[in-house]
Amino acid sequence: MNEPFLNESLPSNSTSSKIDAEGASSQTLGNNANSNTSSTWERATLEKLAYASLNEQKTARYWRTFVRLAWLTFFVILAWMLFSESKPSNVSHKDHTAVLEIKGEISAGSEGGSEQILAAMRSAFEDKGSKAVVLLINSPGGSPVQAGIINDEIYRLKALHKKPIYAVVEDTCASAAYYIAVATDQIYVDKASIVGSIGVLMSGFGVTGLMEKLGIERRLMTAGENKGFLDPFSPQTEKHRAYTQGMLNQIHQQFIAVVKKGRGDRLKETPDTFTGLFWSGQQAVEMGLADSIGTVDYVAREIVKAPELIDYTKRDNVAEKLAKRFGAALGEGAVKALKTLPAVQ
Repeated sequence: MNEPFLNESLPSNSTSSKIDAEGASSQTLGNNANSNTSSTWERATLEKLAYASLNEQKTARYWRTFVRLAWLTFFVILAWMLFSESKPSNVSHKDHTAVLEIKGEISAGSEGGSEQILAAMRSAFEDKGSKAVVLLINSPGGSPVQAGIINDEIYRLKALHKKPIYAVVEDTCASAAYYIAVATDQIYVDKASIVGSIGVLMSGFGVTGLMEKLGIERRLMTAGENKGFLDPFSPQTEKHRAYTQGMLNQIHQQFIAVVKKGRGDRLKETPDTFTGLFWSGQQAVEMGLADSIGTVDYVAREIVKAPELIDYTKRDNVAEKLAKRFGAALGEGAVKALKTLPAVQ
């Protein structure tokens, strides 16, 4: 009775085992599929992160290169501005009036020195488009040597290029500045300008009396009787004073001769003309020291008939201007420091 029961139960156990095996196989396949999907997502995420990092590095590199090039360009432009000289124009223009400014003290090495003024003046005369040259003057004077060099060169350039040259005075045209102006064909002034001061001076100081009071002895040794001439710490002799005055008188006569040559018959000489006095522009016209009242625009428009103005002035570059200002600031600081010292009783 038991055997049939046992024989009937065997097929049931076999079927159950198959079902369990199939379930396990299905679960394994599902796990493998999930594992593959997860691996693909991780790979894609890593690739995106890598590409983003590379793009960010490229962008950062491009910006670094751009910033470096920008700084390099800035420093190149700055160096060019600092050390390049402002040269007068040598480009030919049609029918224009060449303008050259003479401002400040006339001295060697400055913007009012013969080197810079003559370089600009030659460019102005050589330009075929310039119909005339105008010196725009605003100067109290300076070195008679520099003024004499410029005066002589004006006559040479006028004869060489056959072009007129005029002087236009703004505020002041005195002493060495007037020395230059008389070489031009005509002088135009404002009615309130300061013109003249045809004279020569040499200034200095002497502190011999103060040194004696302080008990200071000047120990100057020279080889040559006049080597210590004009030493401010040594007494001035009558011989030295007479010699200096004779030299000044000679330079003064040279100045007078230049004025008479330049002004010719237009000059109405008076006893005060060559005494060093200066006059207003209106008085200067009446005395023949100037020709008429007028501005640079008036001269270009009405006299030259070329109203376009081209500036030929040669100016200092930025570095030179900074150096001069720095030197002036140091000098001013030294003067202030000396003023703060206690006074000697």
